[in-house]
Amino acid sequence: MTSPTTAEPAAQHAVTRTDTPDAPHVVVVPDSFKGSLGATDVAAALRAGVLAACPGARVTSLAMADGGEGTLDALLTTWSTPVRHVETVDAVGRPRTARCAVSPDGRTGVVELAEASGLPAVGDVPLQPLHAGTRGTGELAAAVLDAGVEEVLVCLGGSASTDGGAGVLAGLGARLLDADGDPVPDGGEGLAQVASLDLSGLHPRARAVRWRLAVDVTNPLVGELGSAAVFAPQKGAGPGDVAFLDAALARWADLLERETGVRVHELPGAGAAGGVPAALVALLGAELEPGASLVAEAVGLPAALEDAALVITGEGSFDSQSVRGKVADGVARLAAASAARPPVVVVAGQVLLPAEQARAAGIAAAFSIAPGPIGLDDLMSRTAARLSEVAASVTSLTLAR
Repeated sequence: MTSPTTAEPAAQHAVTRTDTPDAPHVVVVPDSFKGSLGATDVAAALRAGVLAACPGARVTSLAMADGGEGTLDALLTTWSTPVRHVETVDAVGRPRTARCAVSPDGRTGVVELAEASGLPAVGDVPLQPLHAGTRGTGELAAAVLDAGVEEVLVCLGGSASTDGGAGVLAGLGARLLDADGDPVPDGGEGLAQVASLDLSGLHPRARAVRWRLAVDVTNPLVGELGSAAVFAPQKGAGPGDVAFLDAALARWADLLERETGVRVHELPGAGAAGGVPAALVALLGAELEPGASLVAEAVGLPAALEDAALVITGEGSFDSQSVRGKVADGVARLAAASAARPPVVVVAGQVLLPAEQARAAGIAAAFSIAPGPIGLDDLMSRTAARLSEVAASVTSLTLAR
């Protein structure tokens, strides 16, 4: 692994306001529209619509994410901090340049698992459910530790592997050994052979910082709802592979419990990203947190909501999952807890959640950007324009005098 470099600056800072302090304050805080627009571009389109309807409005635009893929970009945009590049490996061990970031105050390092160990990066080769690992993510974490951060935020999601976080430990300098004292291979295959841990080479700051893991699932590590059973098939695992990986994860969890006294087998959320939380919770004291809430805190959303008159959030599909820990749910909860208690409106590619369920989750209304029967390709080509049009309508209705 080489030292990170701070190359190109991040995109334009996402917080923008007018100079009129008594103007209505609108907070625009969307997720990405996957396959169409990133969160930063969605926020820009919504902001344009707000200002078209209410030119004097103060607008705070914050790109959001749920803690998985896209979180790094959201934080880079909001923080306006340089991107750091690290030479590492992908999930199948090939050289890869991956990105990470450090907050402007230097206190928080951000590592997105999908950057080094994600499925998209290995989409050009057959999936390797038993061999894919997370060593590259550990090397990214080592890079932000080298930068002197006080806490590491690991954004989980999009993993190509089921290795229980063993690869992350290896990337941080730990050695996983078999019964003969030899290093085991990366991936779930190695978990079936590991007999002991050698932590003498662990990064010297790994246990001196706070670790926070952004998760959006509550699955345990093992069992019928565990990481292998639920998520490994998405990574190419057949029924036999699933059984093998579940047994390997159980063996790994037993070893972690012997080494640390911490039991992670049934821990809610430990099954995220191929079980990465298991190793980090047991050995590094990592904390699992809902991804959307963690990102909201990092981008300063709670403070922005305190005097808001309207909040507009958005995502590609507004459905039952949206109110179970996703961005819309997190935004609604924070808005309800704020002093202003502003209405929260969702603008989405498609709206599948019944209105009464949306209201029960604290969402005042949800609107689709589809103007009527329209093909997906046509809609995606007009996403930005339709976002602006719907945001203008919402603003006119909500802030009408």
